[in-house]
Amino acid sequence: MKAHTKETQATMTPEKSLRFLKEGNLRFQNNLKTNRNLLEQVNDTSDGQFPFATILSCIDSRVSAELVFDQGLGDIFSIRIAGNFINQDILGSMEFACKLAGTKLVVVLGHTACGAVKGACDDAKLGNLTNMLEKIKPAVKATEEPKEADQRNSKNASFVDSVAKKNVNLNIDRILHESDVLAEMQQKGEIMIIGAMYDVSTGAVTFYD
Repeated sequence: MKAHTKETQATMTPEKSLRFLKEGNLRFQNNLKTNRNLLEQVNDTSDGQFPFATILSCIDSRVSAELVFDQGLGDIFSIRIAGNFINQDILGSMEFACKLAGTKLVVVLGHTACGAVKGACDDAKLGNLTNMLEKIKPAVKATEEPKEADQRNSKNASFVDSVAKKNVNLNIDRILHESDVLAEMQQKGEIMIIGAMYDVSTGAVTFYD
């Protein structure tokens, strides 16, 4: 498969971009890779890049967006930070990706058994990690169940995954409230901003579209 060009990127819509990612994840789950010559794609993209999607995901070593969506060089912008949360620099990166570089889809991708979420649930303290986990704690507070304090920690896998999902949703809200550029583009139908969750046990991505 060839790398995306300006012409092929122009044919992409938010809906078509989402379909590409869904189909790619199905291939990944079934161990069916698209036939790509990566060195050829290196050459194809040497003079420019024309990705169709921007994906914010966790640094977790099991959740490489290019792999789980079976995409090649030049297909997606991949933004990674522990806990897949939004800050001003990431918003700026997304604005560049969508407004200037032409991507049609923004995905905030959380995952099950997230270590950063576990740390936030347990109020972990460690150097700069302490401040980073503060960005995820709003999702812990906003997750209403269970009520019992002794169940609201990293030992409760269901609670951890609920917080991870809430974290995805809260960060989508932040994108829309803190980036007038992206909010306007979505309102005009130029892009779609959605959340998703990757299951580290199955390789499946569930989209909240």
